[in-house]
Amino acid sequence: MTEVAAGRLVLAATPMGEIGDASQRLRDALTSADIVAAEDTRRTRSLAKALDVEITGRVVSFYDHVETARIPMLLGEIEDGRTVLLVTDAGMPSVSDPGYRMVAACVARDLPVTCLPGPSAVTTALALSALPVERFCFDGFPPRKSGQRREWLRTLATEPRACVFFEAPHRLAGCLADAVEVLGADRRAAVCRELTKTYEEVVRGTLAELAVWAVEGARGEITVVLEGAHPKSADPADLVDQVEARTVAGIRLKDACAEIAAAHAVSRRELYDAVLAARRAADT
Repeated sequence: MTEVAAGRLVLAATPMGEIGDASQRLRDALTSADIVAAEDTRRTRSLAKALDVEITGRVVSFYDHVETARIPMLLGEIEDGRTVLLVTDAGMPSVSDPGYRMVAACVARDLPVTCLPGPSAVTTALALSALPVERFCFDGFPPRKSGQRREWLRTLATEPRACVFFEAPHRLAGCLADAVEVLGADRRAAVCRELTKTYEEVVRGTLAELAVWAVEGARGEITVVLEGAHPKSADPADLVDQVEARTVAGIRLKDACAEIAAAHAVSRRELYDAVLAARRAADT
C-alpha cells in the first residue's frame, strides 16, 4: 500500500484594508488549497472576490470559539496529504488572532508548517511611529478594567523596549489617561488608526497630548506604539565610593571615573568633580 505524503499547514497574511497589499502567493494559495480555514468565512469569500480568484477547496470557519474543536479535523486532513490554508480577517494569523494552537498542534505531530508573509499592523505601526523601535515587545490588548490595566502599565514603567499593543477605540481614552498616571505625561507614543485604509491616521506626541486628543473619540482599528523607558542616570555623588574603591586598587582617578561613568551613563567630568568635592569635604 502506497503511503500518502503528508500535507501542510500554510499561514497567510491578508490585507488590513488596502486590497493591493495582497501577495501573489496569497492569491495562488486561495485557489489551490484543499481547505481554507477562515476566521470569518464571509470576509474570506469577499476577499477572494475582490482579488478575482476562485476558492476551489472547502471553506471552514476557524475563529476563537471553534478553534479548539476544529483542530483535530484539520490535523487529520493534513496527515491525509491535504493543504490547509489558515487566514484571519486581516494581518497575520496567530498574532492576537486564531492560529497559535493550530501551529503548536502541527509541530507536536511533526507536520509541515509554512507562512506566506505580508501585512501586519504590528510592524506597520512600528515603522510609522517615528520612535526608536530597534527593540520592541508586543503585548496584544491591555486589560479592560482600569485597575488591572494600571497594573499592566506598571510592568512597562522600566521596560527599555518599545511596546506595541492594540486597543479598542472606546477604551483608548481611558487607557491613555491611565498611562499618563502610571508612566508619566512626557513618555512618547504614537496612536495608529485604520492602517492602510482610506482614513489612515497616525497621531504622535507625549502621552499627555495623546490623552487629550483621544477624549474626543477615535474610530476604527487602533494600534499604539509606546516609547521604551529611558534609563535614569545615576547621581554622580552616589558613585564616588565606587571610584575610590578602584583608586585604592591602583587605578588612576581619571581612568576610574571614565570606567564608572560609562557603566552608569553619567558625565565623566561631573563624576570627577564629585570625587574631588567629596575629598575636600572629608579634609575639612
